[in-house]
Order: sequence, then structure tokens, then C-alpha cells
Amino acid sequence: MARISSFPGRRGILAGAALTAVPSVLLTGARAGARPQAVDHPGAAWHPASRGNYTPSNRPRAHPLHYVIIHVAQTTYSGTLSVFRNPEKNVSAHYVVRSSDGRVAQCVRESDIAWHAGNWDYNTRSIGIEHEGWVDRPGCFTDAMYERSARLTAAICARYGIARNRAHIIGHHEVPGSDHTDPGRHWDWKRYLRLVKSA
Repeated sequence: MARISSFPGRRGILAGAALTAVPSVLLTGARAGARPQAVDHPGAAWHPASRGNYTPSNRPRAHPLHYVIIHVAQTTYSGTLSVFRNPEKNVSAHYVVRSSDGRVAQCVRESDIAWHAGNWDYNTRSIGIEHEGWVDRPGCFTDAMYERSARLTAAICARYGIARNRAHIIGHHEVPGSDHTDPGRHWDWKRYLRLVKSA
């Protein structure tokens, strides 16, 4: 994601990722009891984002899913989870993957709209996956991270009929209107797609 506040003038982690011109009617009426009984991805740990940082929905019925968007958080795993829990940040992603061991946290249900792309249309039609690390530190992109993230992406693609190719598994920098650079030049797309296709 690459910056912390969703306000255009602030630079830092996760900023600007949240939403662009989200209709206010969509930001109301968060479901009571938002804690799910089970995560969408087996093995993921549930670390819920604040209900003020995503839009409740009924996807894929309400919005068909066409993309998986790959992010790099520009902070730690725990730092990313902390940002998503803060209702003042106006940002979230469906999943966060830890660098050291590939541990996966789910923060937003796949049926709901996480605020990660910086483009409302893409938010509605995508699943966002954050990765612990920094775009200029290739050592963050470990074997465990690539493998677990690729299995997660493959499972998402299978659930929603998303093609396992670069037209549908994209980086945050490829979202129209994005001013982000993540996942950055050190992200190994060939390796990642090979792992996704073989998962």
C-alpha cells in the first residue's frame, strides 16, 4: 500500500489506499456482530479491521470479483494490523501476509469491500492482499511469504473464477489513478505467477 493516511497530502504507510469518492450511503449500516464464525481462507487468523474501515456488502452477488491486488505495506505485519484496527485510518485489506513465516491474517470478509485500491470501482471488484515489508527491501520477500501468498491467491481465484494471470492478479501501482509503487521492482512476478498456477 505505501502510505499511512488516506488523505492526499500525507505521506507514509498505507495512505491513499482506502477509497476514492465512496458514496456516503455505502459507509453506513455496518452489520451487527461483524465477527465472523469462520475465516474465508483455511489457516488464516482472524484479525478484524475496524468496521469504519470497510464497506459491508454481499459479494460476489452485489459486485462480481475480477481482481486480486497485491500490496506491500511499508511496515510490519503487526503495524499493518494495527492500522486496520484504527477507525481513523480509513483503510483496510482483506488479508495480510507475514514475511518471516508466511502467516496469513484475514481482516475483512471477502464478501465485504476493503478499502485498499484507492479506486472505488476496483475496491468493489477485488480482493486486497497486503504483504509485510518495504518495496526497497527485497529481503522481506521470503520463500514462505511467496508460497503462502500464492496459495491464498490461487484459492481466491478458484472461489470466484478469477483468471490466474497478470491481467487479473495485479499490483497496487497498476490500479487506474494509483500514485503508489507497490509491490515494487523487487517483487518477483514470474515466480509468484508460477506458484499461483501450480497451487
